[in-house]
Amino acid sequence: MNNESKLKHLEFIQHVVSRMGGNLFYLRGWSITLIGGVLAILSQNENLDSFPVIVLLIVTLMFWVYDGYFLALERKYRDLYNKVRTLPEEEIDFSLDVREFNDKKKNTLIYCMFSKTIAPFYILFIIGGIYILVRGAV
Repeated sequence: MNNESKLKHLEFIQHVVSRMGGNLFYLRGWSITLIGGVLAILSQNENLDSFPVIVLLIVTLMFWVYDGYFLALERKYRDLYNKVRTLPEEEIDFSLDVREFNDKKKNTLIYCMFSKTIAPFYILFIIGGIYILVRGAV
């Protein structure tokens, strides 16, 4: 039996999953650099205005949502990969549409944001920002 179409479709999906993984890696790198650096600078300031810290907390939340979004999308493509690998050759349509996997709980944005690989990372930054905010208000 010839599986060329199935293998090519799986290859397309794997490239998308690899790109998502790369995006997550770069996003996390930018998060550490920007948020960590700004937190370090702000922690050295004795007379700190609350505005920069609040902006930093908002930026942290935005990075967290974006990171969760990429993880959710990556999980949907992994589900598509698992579906395609079990399809018969004649049903391969080369679709990369992942909407059918939107309803899975593990693929939701909130679930991904609070996954054990993402949540601790951003919660630590938020705790650091709140600590600096409270320390500066005292």
